[in-house]
Amino acid sequence: MPRDRLSVVVTRRLPEVVETRLSELFDTRLRVDDVPMTRAELVEAVKTADILVPTVTDTIDAGLLGQAGEQLRLIANYGAGVDHIDVATARQRGVLVSNTPGVLTEDTADMTMALILAVTRRIPEGLALMQRGDWEGWAPTALLGGRISGRRLGILGMGRIGQAVARRANAFGMQVHYHNRRRLRPETEEQFQATYWDSLDQMVARMDVISINCPSTPSTFHLMNARRLKLMKPSAVIVNTSRGEVIDENALTRMLRAGEIAGAGLDVFEHGTDVNPRLREMENVVLLPHMGSATIEGRIEMGEKVIINIKTFEDGHRPPDQVVPAML
Repeated sequence: MPRDRLSVVVTRRLPEVVETRLSELFDTRLRVDDVPMTRAELVEAVKTADILVPTVTDTIDAGLLGQAGEQLRLIANYGAGVDHIDVATARQRGVLVSNTPGVLTEDTADMTMALILAVTRRIPEGLALMQRGDWEGWAPTALLGGRISGRRLGILGMGRIGQAVARRANAFGMQVHYHNRRRLRPETEEQFQATYWDSLDQMVARMDVISINCPSTPSTFHLMNARRLKLMKPSAVIVNTSRGEVIDENALTRMLRAGEIAGAGLDVFEHGTDVNPRLREMENVVLLPHMGSATIEGRIEMGEKVIINIKTFEDGHRPPDQVVPAML
């Protein structure tokens, strides 16, 4: 007799092509409404599923894992970041965790450059002027922004995405600087024409643009705190397409309002959808709804990685994107 298919529970709506393939391969329970599962629904999912496919909007903590049935064997995360999953507790319970690294690198780097341009060239202000119908014609001093060519870009976190940002910044004529947990190899630095700063404080104080591209870990929480934000030049701007918790959002808001920082472009926020309302009031701030990775191609590739991880696990092998302690 053929063995039973794996029971897979997906917590959010995914691209149709991904859902179709999951349903063909596994006993898949798809999400009907595109809203996050409630805590009760997540509990039911981990009690019944062999495989859970969560997203960043699901909190998979020790309490939830403590209610999981013995059949739960893999959490195949739909996304690269796993800070919403208690990986250590999962491992203790014999549950593997996989993710989808590398898929969204180019998309997120594109959005980083878009935010840099939007803030420095005041694109949203021009867009709002046109949408209000208030534009009265070209003027020599209207909506003057700043040229990014020649500016110093300080990248905080020089992993895949940071390097992709550096490659784009080179093309725009920016001077690339970076701070990272480990220094890159000399040939890699030469490739990106990048200058390494061992001291984050010293780098922050000298940059025209700061780009946050590091993961969310206990060591990066509020890495850009009030003290470090005060080191930035008043003419500098900061862009974040990584994780909101890396920046002290309240401190950033105060400094933007006081004119101590020239502008900010934010795609992620410290408290998720609970965005500081004062940020919405400022013309020198560009806010996006966590859409840095939002491309059709990227979302489908994420799904393909999830499927490969599950299928490989089903075949008795280690998922190619299994999250191990060295990755955390």
